[in-house]
Amino acid sequence: MKKIYVLDTNVLLQEPHSIYTFEDNDIIIPAVVLEEVDAKKRNMEEIGRNARQVSRIIDKLREQGELHHGVELPSGGKLKIELNHRSYRKMEEIFIEMTNDNRILAVTYNLHEEEMLKENGKQVILVSKDMLMRVKADAMGIPAEDFLNERAVEKDEVYTGFREMAVSPELLDAFYAQGELDVTSITTYHNVNEFLILKSKGNPSQSAIGMINHKGKLKKCHMMGEHVWGIKPRNAQQTMAMELLLRKDIPLVTMVGKAGTGKTLLALAAGLMQIEDFGLYKKMLVARPIVPVGKDIGYLPGEKEEKLRPWVQPIYDNLEHLFNVKKPGELDAILSGLGSIQVEALTYIRGRSIPDQLILIDEAQNLTRHEVKTILTRIGEGSKIILLGDTEQIDHPYLDEYNNGLMHVVEKFKGHPLSGHIKLIKGERSSLAQLAADYL
Repeated sequence: MKKIYVLDTNVLLQEPHSIYTFEDNDIIIPAVVLEEVDAKKRNMEEIGRNARQVSRIIDKLREQGELHHGVELPSGGKLKIELNHRSYRKMEEIFIEMTNDNRILAVTYNLHEEEMLKENGKQVILVSKDMLMRVKADAMGIPAEDFLNERAVEKDEVYTGFREMAVSPELLDAFYAQGELDVTSITTYHNVNEFLILKSKGNPSQSAIGMINHKGKLKKCHMMGEHVWGIKPRNAQQTMAMELLLRKDIPLVTMVGKAGTGKTLLALAAGLMQIEDFGLYKKMLVARPIVPVGKDIGYLPGEKEEKLRPWVQPIYDNLEHLFNVKKPGELDAILSGLGSIQVEALTYIRGRSIPDQLILIDEAQNLTRHEVKTILTRIGEGSKIILLGDTEQIDHPYLDEYNNGLMHVVEKFKGHPLSGHIKLIKGERSSLAQLAADYL
């Protein structure tokens, strides 16, 4: 039986095309939602872009008929702008204040009651990204759901980039002797550029790490025990990460891990080696999205570099470690002398074409799918891009662990010969940092 879905504003602002994802069911957009979308359309950030896109989509549908009577959608359902059913009388004893959220709830509740009186009434469901909105709806007896269509992956399906496999001692010896194996002798399912940790069935302490190439061969990692700009991988996942970072034939690398697992430090060290020692790229462009943790510190004085410094200070902290800086101001002098490292905010990347460069995007979990697409489509010939992030530390109001731009890239590019991914597990910053990441 067909259902009626009432959409909250945050669903449209998160995914402007969401009205096309409900199959042949009917979609209701309360008039107050249009008011909230209109209030966001002058915003110059992602929310404003989505608000303008929603406006264009609805205006296009208006050409097909009167929206307050309902217009047909390609999927077979109907879209209707709800101007009636706004009475707040039945809710004022429950929620005293008449907020926009409560107006949306009132529309949903009144439609729900109206359908309940019909012999073959449709189920009315509120769809909202706001958890408390869903709780309030549930308390009133109205079914409520989160909008999950924009999720890249479900919780149990997150790709780590590596697997552990128990193999016979003979197979492990053959891998050590030959440096490669036919992956079909180990597993029937695999992704290109996926890592396998082979452990001996007879003695689990005997192990080896290999990466599957596009020819179906498991090849030994080249970076086992090697130092890169004074940095040596401390665990298996860091070894895998360094393998991906130093591979010229893998221009897209994604790394996910908790705070302190070494994502940024490894990427900077690998980047400096490829630029300064090997001359593979002209320079390294390092960028972070400007999303504050806690309250925004407001406008900052000075030139662009001075304004950016608080946002990109974690990058400078890692560079100070790599260059073994002892005195204040010494790092700036080193970077000025090198001229091969450029630190930017992602605000300035739109419209650029970036060839023959190594691009490092830190805190990529705070990017939306659209923002990630904008960045990746800037990449020119001969460039390599590295996306780093901790999906458990997201500061963007409309993103979560499973729908952020970084996870979309991981999932969409999984198994592609031009892409590699690794999830870092073990924290190496300090014992305290690892405890905080685990317990908090």
